[in-house]
Amino acid sequence: MATPIIFLILAIFVLILSALLFLCKIKPCCECEICKGYLSTSWTLEFKNLCDWYSHLFKKSPTGTIHVHVLGNVITANPKNVEYMLKTKFENFPKGRQFATILGDLLGRGIFAVDGELWKLQRKMASLELGSVSIRSYAFDTVGGEIRNRLIPLLESNNNDTVLDLQDVFRRFSFDSICKFSFGMDPGCLKLSLPVSDFQVAFDLASKLSAERAMTASPLVWKIKRALNIGSEKKLKEVIKMVDILSEEMISHKRKNDFSSQNDLLSRFMRNINDDKLLRDIVISFLLAGRDTVASALTTFFWLLSQHPEVKDEIRAESTRVMGKTEKEKLASFEEIRKMHYLTAALHESIRLFPPVQFDSKFCQEDDTLPDGTFVAKGTRVTYHPYAMGRMESIWGQDCLEFRPERWLQDGVFKPQCPFKYPVFQGGLRVCLGKDLAIVEMKSVALALIRQFDFQVVAKEQTPRFMPGLTATVRGGLPVVVQERQQQ
Repeated sequence: MATPIIFLILAIFVLILSALLFLCKIKPCCECEICKGYLSTSWTLEFKNLCDWYSHLFKKSPTGTIHVHVLGNVITANPKNVEYMLKTKFENFPKGRQFATILGDLLGRGIFAVDGELWKLQRKMASLELGSVSIRSYAFDTVGGEIRNRLIPLLESNNNDTVLDLQDVFRRFSFDSICKFSFGMDPGCLKLSLPVSDFQVAFDLASKLSAERAMTASPLVWKIKRALNIGSEKKLKEVIKMVDILSEEMISHKRKNDFSSQNDLLSRFMRNINDDKLLRDIVISFLLAGRDTVASALTTFFWLLSQHPEVKDEIRAESTRVMGKTEKEKLASFEEIRKMHYLTAALHESIRLFPPVQFDSKFCQEDDTLPDGTFVAKGTRVTYHPYAMGRMESIWGQDCLEFRPERWLQDGVFKPQCPFKYPVFQGGLRVCLGKDLAIVEMKSVALALIRQFDFQVVAKEQTPRFMPGLTATVRGGLPVVVQERQQQ
């Protein structure tokens, strides 16, 4: 009995020692206002979110770049720097071993955690699959079925004074949809009873705990916890094992049956890859990217609509022009969705202000100098910040804080912006391959709900506060009261 106690005391001692060593290391290294503000969290006195404080700092910076020395991080909101990192000097700014170490236990060798030849191989395969007409048709049909058979019936069943968390609904919807698309599996999270899915719970917790690694004061802390198998690292190991088991079962089931005619992403990759572990890593990466980002974008979009009912009215008017005066329950076809330029503009404008991935980091491989003159030493973490970039007057003009879909329209037609001033889908060689699929999914969901329901957001005057994580999740969700819209 004494041995486990001694082991635990030793583990605690090592953790405290590593934390003290880290604090001793950072304390004398910088007395600048940014580092003091970060370490003392004094920014919370004025800003609700860390990303809002960063936005404030970028506006004060002549170059749009700041240094958080205690984190060894150069952070930029300068489009020229973003283009340099993602395109001009792409090879010198990989994801890096540090990133792979943080997320490697969950993502393995998946496309979002690797560089070099393995990344190029997966990128090429994913590009061929996601660009095919058949996979786009399969994705559109999958989303449409989930909207028609589950999302709308769920909202109809809550068509009263009951408060419903719309963020939770969108997370369930997107998890069902992406699991069907990626695995050909239906977790049934959006059934009327709102059941708890073991796979969803395990996946969510694995994502959350993996993200917390990046926010730990020193990587030594979580690495020691992992080595000793204690605390959050013990739990992370447990939930990743659950994800692994369920993934292995799905792959094994497909191998025993004829997957050659199935259209889900896993079946398509299985035709060319025999390594089951790599298959698991690839599909888990797509699951992570396709689930949380869509739910996050839809959540903040509907919050913005509650602030701007005129945008909602214009979306309804556009749908009538495109679809005619049909029943509000009718779902738009793919061609009709494509013709709705104002809806496309409204979604892009929403994501400009509230990108699902608020920042993204690379690691400098060799000493370099960014276009704004910032020197970056080898091994430095370099972060570009889409959330802050959407709030820069130098990029979007004096009305940058306004929700104005019209900025995306030219003679009524949607006009994309430069990806390096709007890097919410990245840009250059790592531009998001699922961008078009995600936009169509979000348009399909938004249009179906706006046409059929009215949403009264509870405490809509409260600006969203975000929880720490890989994607932007609103703290407390988005509580709404749903009402059936009267046909006009």
